[in-house]
Amino acid sequence: MYEFKPQDAYDFAAHVHAQATERNGELFFRLCPYCSPKPTRDNVKSFSISLRTGQFKCLRASCGAHGNMLTLAKDFDFSLGSEADEYYRPKRQFRKVRTPAKPIEPRPEAVRYLSGRGISEGVIKKYQVTVRKDCPGVLVFPFLDDRGRMQFIKYRKTDFDKSGGGSKEWCEAGCKPILFGMAQCEGFGRLVVTEGQIDSLSVATAGIANAVSVPNGAKGFTWVPYCWDWINRFQEVVVFGDFEDGKVTLLDELAARLRCTVKHVRMEDYMGCKDANEILQKHGAGQVRACVENAEAVPVRRVVCLSDVEDVDIFRLPKLGSGIMGIDRLLYGGLPFGGVTLVAGKPGEGKSTLASQILVNGLAQGHKCLAYSGELPNYQFKSWIDFQIAGRRRISECENRWGDRNYRVSDTNRKLIADWYRGKCYLYDSRIVDGDEGESLASTVEGAIMQYGVDVVLLDNLMTALDLEGAAGFDKYDRQGLFVKKMARLAMKHNALILLVAHKRKNKFSTNENDEVSGSGDITNLAMLTLAYEKDDRLLESQRRLKVLKNRLFGRVETEGLIMEFDEKSKRIYGQGDDPDVDYGWDPQDGGFTQVSLEDVPFP
Repeated sequence: MYEFKPQDAYDFAAHVHAQATERNGELFFRLCPYCSPKPTRDNVKSFSISLRTGQFKCLRASCGAHGNMLTLAKDFDFSLGSEADEYYRPKRQFRKVRTPAKPIEPRPEAVRYLSGRGISEGVIKKYQVTVRKDCPGVLVFPFLDDRGRMQFIKYRKTDFDKSGGGSKEWCEAGCKPILFGMAQCEGFGRLVVTEGQIDSLSVATAGIANAVSVPNGAKGFTWVPYCWDWINRFQEVVVFGDFEDGKVTLLDELAARLRCTVKHVRMEDYMGCKDANEILQKHGAGQVRACVENAEAVPVRRVVCLSDVEDVDIFRLPKLGSGIMGIDRLLYGGLPFGGVTLVAGKPGEGKSTLASQILVNGLAQGHKCLAYSGELPNYQFKSWIDFQIAGRRRISECENRWGDRNYRVSDTNRKLIADWYRGKCYLYDSRIVDGDEGESLASTVEGAIMQYGVDVVLLDNLMTALDLEGAAGFDKYDRQGLFVKKMARLAMKHNALILLVAHKRKNKFSTNENDEVSGSGDITNLAMLTLAYEKDDRLLESQRRLKVLKNRLFGRVETEGLIMEFDEKSKRIYGQGDDPDVDYGWDPQDGGFTQVSLEDVPFP
């Protein structure tokens, strides 16, 4: 009946007028609402509520109060919502209805009317439906609970005329709302729930046991707190609501609330009818039985039948050619879309350069890209990537007055390059600072994916990206895990490639290099591919090793590493067999970019 929400903890703090602060996933109160000690340095903030579970505790030994939000609701008269209050807090007093000493005998007028609606006389007697003695045109539906006690009474006019005004149905005021037919149920196998009482009688007439109906229509769920324990004892509940506007009434609410298996009548089995009684009258008891027997389980969100999953050749999935032949061959064409590729390395060893060069290859292959650089100002990121796009043959070299070499891309070429990636490459503008930091980086990334058609994203780097996320109450490892999980879901949802740059640290406790990625273990666990780009004392100063530490798609890794060269002039990285002067096609006078196609890559 109750599921904890962090807002409940904040609402409770306001209810008891407590000063509270959030830290590391908990809401700390300045003073415990139970013991309310005189504040000292030792007892201030000794009471806290977990914002994940709703469990609370006071750390003072003389108090030691503990429990959950339900405990607080009872002890401090705090409301958790009307239905939770009805179930957990002391029950309010309902009007007592006299239970007849012996079963009610249906009057002839009730039998005559209901028989005309297809209901059998035996069912009418079993459910004790009759008419008012003083008004034979009004049906009386007695609601008896599972112990046979009368709790609720409902009335229905048999000669209702819409043009005459008034109500077609009404109930006795102040009575306890329960399900009609509870007393007639036997065992706890299958329960059929309908909207109207005549519909549940129709199901019973068709020979289906345990047919009940709700007291106050499709939108009234006041009965839930009083039938919650009883209804959840059934193995399954079949919702046989009214079929209106392409939907089955009652279904969404009951599927969301109940803990047992919930099924529903298939839409095609209604055969153009609105409810169970209309089906009984037009198509007979056999079709009513078929409706119940053919009922389908309510689909569980994010769960599909394995047989319905499409067959995909993973070797021919869309990939982004990295421009490094050794990597593209190992990965059968390049970096896979639909996941996070982690680019790890120690500070200053070139991992950001490698990531930006992969982004350039994405532009050259016709992809739209978004970059976030948490350490470089906008103009510096643009300058760096322009050098990589230009190539060393289009970069001039001169010596400054201090005797150092300077490299420069001409203004003409910079304009050509800018025109080449205009409308294809976007940059997160870190100069824009909102007053409330309301929009997270994750939402900005998804906005760019949906608005601009971006499918390659570079986030450099993880630690600075976290500053733009709004999970301040969690520790840094929780925040890292949550952020990478968001990115992995975004990549999968939109079939995008997200390049995430992360630092490596020295690891003395494991021989697995994935464990060297600084931060939460969720970072490497959630990544589809992990690349490491780093120095090696056995290599020249300009050389690096490029390793594939994790490859979820194919399983092939390269832990020895490919030896890579770095060209200072163009900021390009290349390995054996790569063309350091590849033309990306930004100058219309040149031949244009050529990329190794997937067909040129050997398959297993």
